[in-house]
Amino acid sequence: MFGWPNKSSDAHDEFGFLRRSMVDRQIRHRGIYNERVLSAMLAVPRHAFVPIERISDSYSDTPLPIGEGQTISQPFMVAAMAGALALCGHERVLEIGAGSGYQAAVLSFLAREVIAIEALLRLAAIARERMARLGYANVRIVESDGSAGWLPDGPYDAILVSAAAPSVPQPLIDQLREGGRLVIPVGDAESQQVLRIIKRGGEAVRDKLYHCRFVPLIGRHGWPEVIQKVSSE
Repeated sequence: MFGWPNKSSDAHDEFGFLRRSMVDRQIRHRGIYNERVLSAMLAVPRHAFVPIERISDSYSDTPLPIGEGQTISQPFMVAAMAGALALCGHERVLEIGAGSGYQAAVLSFLAREVIAIEALLRLAAIARERMARLGYANVRIVESDGSAGWLPDGPYDAILVSAAAPSVPQPLIDQLREGGRLVIPVGDAESQQVLRIIKRGGEAVRDKLYHCRFVPLIGRHGWPEVIQKVSSE
């Protein structure tokens, strides 16, 4: 069972204080000053995206388990990756690895439209219900192999991958518009770096941003052992 925002004023004040503290101490203090990103982080109730038994940890400086071996990312990483997309508000964004829907909810305040792909059917169903319940009308949850992108709505102004890949999937680069940005963690199973890839003149120009550790990307352009494990369950 997952927690939803409690509409009582006491609960609202409590979570509002925790959210402001999260943004000030975990995000702004670490050098993220993009006001649109900070406002989005303040607007999204992170406690509504975690299992009810972990609601007291909602605003802690750490990823949290959400079931199916997946996590909701650390708040700083959510903000940092959203900021790296350099969104202005008119963009169509593809997110790979919707999970709880938290990153997509943050992106919904920064872009015109968000398509979020989730390969695990149970998580996709929960995220879809949550988006409808919380009113994120410009977010659509799609069940598919996100490592291959999502051709029906491409090309995209920006793509964000919320799971670690062994290398950059070529289909994601192919589905970027000219000038589009792809933000993705790449590395081995223990340690990765967040890369920002900008498509310029049909070429992929790469920058290294942050060291990180994400759950593995599921799909044919992700980790083969993860595909085998998921298909056997």
